[in-house]
Amino acid sequence: MGRAYQNRKESMAKTSDMKAKVYSKYGREIYVCAKAGGFDPDGNLALRSLIDRAKKDQVPAHVIDKAIEKAKGGGGEDFSPALYEGFGPGGCMVLVECLTDNPNRTFGDVRQCFTKTKCKLGTPGTVKHLFDHVAILVFKGDDEDAALEALMEADIDVSDIESEDGVITVFTPNTEYFKAKQALLDAFPKIEFEVDEIQYLAQNTSPISGDNKELFEKLLELLNDNDDVQNIYHSVEV
Repeated sequence: MGRAYQNRKESMAKTSDMKAKVYSKYGREIYVCAKAGGFDPDGNLALRSLIDRAKKDQVPAHVIDKAIEKAKGGGGEDFSPALYEGFGPGGCMVLVECLTDNPNRTFGDVRQCFTKTKCKLGTPGTVKHLFDHVAILVFKGDDEDAALEALMEADIDVSDIESEDGVITVFTPNTEYFKAKQALLDAFPKIEFEVDEIQYLAQNTSPISGDNKELFEKLLELLNDNDDVQNIYHSVEV
């Protein structure tokens, strides 16, 4: 799978003035996760991983605590996940992952982003089958064999593992995420994950240039400006 995961997702945290949007998106995701699986990170592994990721992205503790307290209060917004698929400039493939309390509004907004950049939003299944839904765990280390052995002993289905420049990257099916993470924590108690999340990875990537590159960057900008958009995955080789 190589290091394509570094290209796969567009982060909101590219400029300092985007921090408020980053906090908002994490707050929404933490709220949904806590409401669905419980408020205690020790008992809700998905919430614990999400909080860890938020802290790495420098989300303040008060933003995290506020989202959990909001979930404890019950009621409130009723967010649901939505995944939109389409073709971007130069025929690249794009997946847009959202959390929305109004699917009709979000669909219209996402479609407008595609239309404004001469792109086309597709129907469900249009491009998703050309992405792998995988868990990615990245940590410092050079003993790839020991990591693989620990995963195999825990009966983890490892899609791929690689070691480069003192960094080990593990790819597993998304359904193996928690088992794989726990197996590595058990084997290497002091491990700190540099990447610890579930992503969509394009099976094939290709570069774009010229006008297509400008339109692609504009598409990302428009999508990132939408509060309902959580992640954007694509097949562009950056």
